[in-house]
Amino acid sequence: MSAAHLIRHPGRASLRTVRYFGPVKKNALRAGALAAGTTLMMLLMSSPALALTRDDGDDPGTGLSVIETLGLYVVAPIALFAVIAGLVMVLDKSHESHRVTTGNIKTKATAGSKA
Repeated sequence: MSAAHLIRHPGRASLRTVRYFGPVKKNALRAGALAAGTTLMMLLMSSPALALTRDDGDDPGTGLSVIETLGLYVVAPIALFAVIAGLVMVLDKSHESHRVTTGNIKTKATAGSKA
């Protein structure tokens, strides 16, 4: 091996040290495979075919209509969000001078300050 091979450019790594799957990517790949495997096993274990057999004491009620379903799962969350956001805005006690807005940002330096 010549001396030129031992001297490397400071900004370049040698080809033997470049790895596309470093320890971070290996851990992420391992975690992704574990999550996918766990999800697949849960889906296989809770098969929809098991829902055909009624359990003892199972007494389902009547189903929801389309209007009831939309009201429960669409309108109610939006209304709850609006009520919480409205209460936060109405009960806001912060001072106007403490808020960061374009109206209270000072861009010019004063005479005594150094920029």
